[in-house]
Amino acid sequence: MKKILISGFLFAAATALLTSCSNSAQQGATITLHADKGKQIIPKEIYGQFAEHLGTCIYGGLWVGEDSDIPNINGYRTDVFEALKALHVPVLRWPGGCFADEYHWMDGIGPKENRPKMVNTNWGGTIEDNSFGTHEFLNLCEMLGCEPYISGNVGSGTVEELDKWVEYMTSKGDSPMANLRRQNGREKPWKVKYLGVGNESWGCGGNMTAEYYANVYRRYATYCRNYKGNRLFKVASGASDYDYDWTRTLMKNAGRNMNALSLHYYTVFDWMHKGSATKFDDNDFYWTLAKCSEVESVIKKHCEIMDKYDKKKHVALFLDEWGTWWNEEPGTVHGHLYQQNTLRDAFVASLSLDIFHKYTDRLKMANIAQVVNVLQSMILTNDTAMVLTPTYYVFQMYSVHQNATYLPLDVKCATMSISADRHKNVHESGKLPMISATASRDRKGKIHISLSNIDLENGQTVTINLQGCATPAGATGQMLTSAGINDHNTFDEPDVVKPVPFNDVEISDGTLTVKMPAKSIITLELQ
Repeated sequence: MKKILISGFLFAAATALLTSCSNSAQQGATITLHADKGKQIIPKEIYGQFAEHLGTCIYGGLWVGEDSDIPNINGYRTDVFEALKALHVPVLRWPGGCFADEYHWMDGIGPKENRPKMVNTNWGGTIEDNSFGTHEFLNLCEMLGCEPYISGNVGSGTVEELDKWVEYMTSKGDSPMANLRRQNGREKPWKVKYLGVGNESWGCGGNMTAEYYANVYRRYATYCRNYKGNRLFKVASGASDYDYDWTRTLMKNAGRNMNALSLHYYTVFDWMHKGSATKFDDNDFYWTLAKCSEVESVIKKHCEIMDKYDKKKHVALFLDEWGTWWNEEPGTVHGHLYQQNTLRDAFVASLSLDIFHKYTDRLKMANIAQVVNVLQSMILTNDTAMVLTPTYYVFQMYSVHQNATYLPLDVKCATMSISADRHKNVHESGKLPMISATASRDRKGKIHISLSNIDLENGQTVTINLQGCATPAGATGQMLTSAGINDHNTFDEPDVVKPVPFNDVEISDGTLTVKMPAKSIITLELQ
């Protein structure tokens, strides 16, 4: 998570104009799906989550403690746990974010009554009691059946501290840290695959230069040992969005020493004036989707740099922070980054995932920020209730693509011209397609197609030509939409935006005809 917010390459759409649509209520689009050309697997880790000690993400979100009156399973909120279990979370990143580089892991082990408190200086000055630490996080991952992704403290921590943390978590030997783990109630080591060596080292993780961090990374990574039965996948702290020089320097100076390089990209209006999560107009909506779609060119450019130094793609790219970032909700604690989540956020999720699927030859993980109560979260909680957000439902609808074979497709549809000439920090002008799509074939041979119609006024008749597969006997689907693009779920009205069955599909001679309402997201399964 960014603490030091840099002014960042604005992408304005105040002059956005529809250029290819008529005024009729139903537009047309054509998709050619190449069912016989799929080669690349969509890693399940593309659907990763992120949990930072920030606001009420951990305390009150994931964790309430064993003695809480809120129903819990060994201290984990029952409602949140069951919702995440149903989402098939593949990987969870923790403890930060900026928090990671001020977190000292030994404060979060042992009897809870003996754990020292700390001030969360990054996020609102909140006092934390360290009741959620290494055991609580790794046990949660085991219960959810997901891979833990640990962010190590490089900014304020020592090499020895990180070395000992790895030993504590993963060593099965008769060693000091392994024995300390046993003393604290865990006999066998955990499986910990992903280890981030620092976070945002260009900013809140130490304000380092790329050249300096490359050397720091190599030093710290050297002492992150592979203990018997566990092999670490070491992740270097990568660039923020358009900082291509950072990637170039890291790949040149430390590429041979890393398994992955991270990247952060947020959909933000302006770091100083982010805008409301719920109060926005049509131009704001289209601008947001244009800005989120720009992640494609960012990924491509970072990949091109990585290809220069790593032609065989040994080093993965991890987009381990992404999503929308709006103003905090009025009346909430400053610095806790609590924001509502509308149908607009759902479209940011669907369009982003469509893009991620295309680049998984290099992009092997993505972690949306964040899982509960922070930024573009899956879940919102209060003391007694839980709400699933529109973004949660996109991840649920798209879960069929996890570990499936990506099927390439061509989309022809109306576009909207987006002008980026009204701000000094502009980036890219371009055309925003009204239809976004992705498709995959799962291990049982089922083909799934996800479609997004971002047009706020017009429905879309989408013709899908299937190449390389037999005409399906039928199709079942789910649709996410609502009466207004600002619609969202609240504790009083938790089901305003929720998937409904969708069956407006005609099938004939290798062609599907799908009638999509305006502002709708649909996932189909071909029978």
